[in-house]
Amino acid sequence: MSGINTNHGEGQWIQMLDGVRRKNLVVGEKTMLCEFELIEGAKLPLHQHPHEQTGYLISGSLRFEINGEAVEMKPGDSWCIPGNVEHKVDVLENTKLVETFTPVREDFL
Repeated sequence: MSGINTNHGEGQWIQMLDGVRRKNLVVGEKTMLCEFELIEGAKLPLHQHPHEQTGYLISGSLRFEINGEAVEMKPGDSWCIPGNVEHKVDVLENTKLVETFTPVREDFL
C-alpha cells in the first residue's frame, strides 16, 4: 500500500550511551517509534529536546526526573513528556521500553 511505512525487524541497534541502546522501529512523516534496552545502573543525563516523548515500559524499572519531579516507573506504566522539558533517567534494573517522538528526531536517523 502506498504511503505506509512498515518494519519487519530489520532495524539495527545503536549504542547511545553506556548501558543504553536504541532501535528505530518505524519512522513516519511526523512521528517515530523506537525500542530501547537499558542496563541496570545506566544514567541518561539531564537534557531536553523540542520533541514530545511518549513511552511505555515493557519490563524493568526506571526513575525519571521530569521538570524537577521524581517519578518511578514499573512495567505497564506510560508517560508523555512535553517538548523542551528537562528530564533525566536512572535505570533501576534491566529495562525494555518503547517510545514515540513527535516530530521525528532527526538526530536519531
